[in-house]
Amino acid sequence: MRRTSFILFLFVVVSTFNSAQNAQPKRPMTFEDMMQMKRLGETAVSPDGKWLAYSVTTVNLDQNTKTAELWVQAIAGGEPQKLAVAQPNDSGPQFAPDGHSVLFLSGRESGQQIWLADFDPATGATSNPKKLTAISIGADNALWSPDGHSVVFTSSVYPDCPAISPADGGTGDRCNADRDKALTDSKVKAQIFTHLLYRHWNHFTGDKRSHLFLVSVETGGIRDLTPNDSHDVPPFSLGGGGGFAFAPDSKELAFTENLDPEPAISTNADIFTLDLTNPAAKPVKVSTSPGGDFNPAYSPDGKYLAWRSQARAGYEADKFRLVLYDRTAKTTKDVLPNFDRWVDEFTWGPDSRRIFFVSSQTGEEPLFIADLDGEFMNSQLPGEFSDIHPLADGRTIIASITTAQKPTEVAVLEYSWTSDRCLLACPLDMAGMKPITHLNDRLLSGLELQYMQTFWFEAADKTLLQGFIIRPPAFDPAKKYPVKFLIHGGPQGAWGDSWSYRWNAELFAANGYVVVMINPRGSTGYGQAIVDGVNGDWGGKPFTDLMTGLDYAEQHYPFIDKNRECALGASYGGYMANWILGHTDRFKCIVSHDGMFNAESAYGTTEEMWFNEWEFKGHPWDYYGKPDSENPFRKWSPMLSAKNFKTPTLVVHGQLDYRLDVSEGFQLFDTLQRLKVPSKMLYFPDEGHWVLKPQNARLWYKTVNDWVDQWTAKAATSH
Repeated sequence: MRRTSFILFLFVVVSTFNSAQNAQPKRPMTFEDMMQMKRLGETAVSPDGKWLAYSVTTVNLDQNTKTAELWVQAIAGGEPQKLAVAQPNDSGPQFAPDGHSVLFLSGRESGQQIWLADFDPATGATSNPKKLTAISIGADNALWSPDGHSVVFTSSVYPDCPAISPADGGTGDRCNADRDKALTDSKVKAQIFTHLLYRHWNHFTGDKRSHLFLVSVETGGIRDLTPNDSHDVPPFSLGGGGGFAFAPDSKELAFTENLDPEPAISTNADIFTLDLTNPAAKPVKVSTSPGGDFNPAYSPDGKYLAWRSQARAGYEADKFRLVLYDRTAKTTKDVLPNFDRWVDEFTWGPDSRRIFFVSSQTGEEPLFIADLDGEFMNSQLPGEFSDIHPLADGRTIIASITTAQKPTEVAVLEYSWTSDRCLLACPLDMAGMKPITHLNDRLLSGLELQYMQTFWFEAADKTLLQGFIIRPPAFDPAKKYPVKFLIHGGPQGAWGDSWSYRWNAELFAANGYVVVMINPRGSTGYGQAIVDGVNGDWGGKPFTDLMTGLDYAEQHYPFIDKNRECALGASYGGYMANWILGHTDRFKCIVSHDGMFNAESAYGTTEEMWFNEWEFKGHPWDYYGKPDSENPFRKWSPMLSAKNFKTPTLVVHGQLDYRLDVSEGFQLFDTLQRLKVPSKMLYFPDEGHWVLKPQNARLWYKTVNDWVDQWTAKAATSH
């Protein structure tokens, strides 16, 4: 589709999705505006397709808090109402299979537990809350069985304690409670490690492990389904969730587990099934891939089990395929062998013949429908879709959607499968999109949020790559504007048409900047060859891709002032900011957030070691005695280009970042200071890889924007 027609199509769709805008003058967005926005969380749809339950988080900037509340709303229309039985920060709403009860998680008594309440499908009213679980270790990730008689949930236990079961007389729970109390009361806080992955992302793992539990709705009896297991079930996931599913007859459970002895060097999570009718049954492994297998889901007719699968061991960014397991034949196949994108999220259609999924594609995250023969259709709607709920009528979908101009809302979509057979990707016939929630319409109606334009350019090797540009509010094409050049993390990630509260492109543009974003080699949404293009080449083609993309933007958008540009990046983007620091002087300033500075020391201080071993092709000691040009840990280390550092640089790092240890930020800042390069460090003792606390986020945005203003303003007076 030509860009002009696509932009027109995008304008029509987004205009339909957004509520009507009033005629009052609009103003640029501020950080305080962004903090006032209500943030949609988890969603659930009632079995009859008439009610939507969802979580909304509100930020109180003065009190430095985030508070979640549960709401229910008629899908056909009407005002939302708070879930009457819920309290602030309750979570995980789910409708019972019969539609007459709701489940939710609450910490109002004795830690987080599972609660049930009556639900009236005629009015949406809830009543009679009662606590289902009351175990000392708490409950999370609850999932209702299809027959409504039980709930599976996760909780962290000491694996050497007696297994919790209805027949243990409470011994297992008391053991866990006593161990927790002893740890809390002890004056000694030292820890002893005997294995890797002793810390992860922002916490030390300790001796507890996540287990699966089954609780009876009728009796409240609880049984540990993975007793004495020393592995986390399911393994950690940034996306959260349980990673498990019930069979339609409620007699079997599928779940994800990584049994490798060293989880710090393995991505080989597998899919297991467990017979729930036999307390003595052992899990059975049904996946065979040496890579990761995740998110099992049974077809409604019970014939199949599907999951997301990766083929290559040790590579967390391998293509996520959609795999289908025939439960009778015990055979596995790739549902979409001709689909060269990641399946990011999926759910079964009610007919068991079609699967709905979302996938990153050229800056969007559209909705797809696939049949079991490998045919698939693309909605071609803009934005990022998630939380897909196909309704039983076979023509309606409830889904969450966000764009670069609007935070996430829930919408209802009508669709039809227009062809029984078509060649690979066919356009999905969508009758339109109607919003259900309107969380931020009033606030957004007063803000000037600019459209994100896309452009394409040829890399140095003629590979076609994509970039994005956002103009500032009150844009005047006759003026010249400074640039914030944003570099995404991952490196297997992507910029695109979605809203972010951490790196919000609209907010970066709001104080008079053009924002330019490039998806270089390593970016998702363009095929696995592009994703793989960063492996072992961190400062190579991705760097030249970024510079070539910025060159293109400077040449084709005359309002860009190429003498007033600042490069900003976090995680891999922070690494690339550090690499830029030693390899070009084109920028007037740099912001490096949680970036790798010394690849060798980063290897020894990170926790997910599989990542560095894949990306840098082995271990540092594999290359000792070899020249730096043959050693990826030194060839691609920004530290070794320190003699070239000249650009004023702001360094940001959090003490609790265990993916890229805070020592990486300290090394960079110390080096800059010794070289007398203008530099500043923003250090957060209470943040990890991301800055999440509201007042910390305010300081982050202010410090970053002030730094960019300082150096681009100086550049403006010097030319």
